Amino acid sequence: MIRNAIFQLAATANRIGGFIAGICILATAFIVTYEVVLRALFDAPTEWVNEVSVYLILISAFLGFSPALAAGKHISVDLVTSKLSKQANKLLGIIISILGMGFSLVFLVTSAEMTLNSYQLNMLSTSTLRIPLYIPQASLPIGFSILFLQFLANLIDPDSAVQEKEGHQ
Repeated sequence: MIRNAIFQLAATANRIGGFIAGICILATAFIVTYEVVLRALFDAPTEWVNEVSVYLILISAFLGFSPALAAGKHISVDLVTSKLSKQANKLLGIIISILGMGFSLVFLVTSAEMTLNSYQLNMLSTSTLRIPLYIPQASLPIGFSILFLQFLANLIDPDSAVQEKEGHQ
């Protein structure tokens, strides 16, 4: 029962995170195109496009880590893994999931502290937009939470993670 809840929660979080990441990439493409047109045709560059596009790309990256892991699209050294037996790959997947959970947890805690600090101190970007920094920073603890959850799902069912990886090669 808990196992199914973890899988469902991870799948839902991955769908939402992946959707938001996709929207951020699409928005980045639109605003950069807008900037290029304004700069090229009207010699009127904007002040905000560079900053906003950086935030959008960072948000898409942090929210996209877990869906990439779930789809078996993270970087792996196929030269090594292709030489291993299925059992050895399964063991490697378990080790990677445990290490990944530890990595995710460390970054989750530290990024949550950073985001909370930015919120409490009302830290703003130095540009004319004066964006509250906790808004783009919030993608870090959210993304690492989802990533932790996906590593946990992979640990609970390592066969599933190996099969997904093998299915996408």
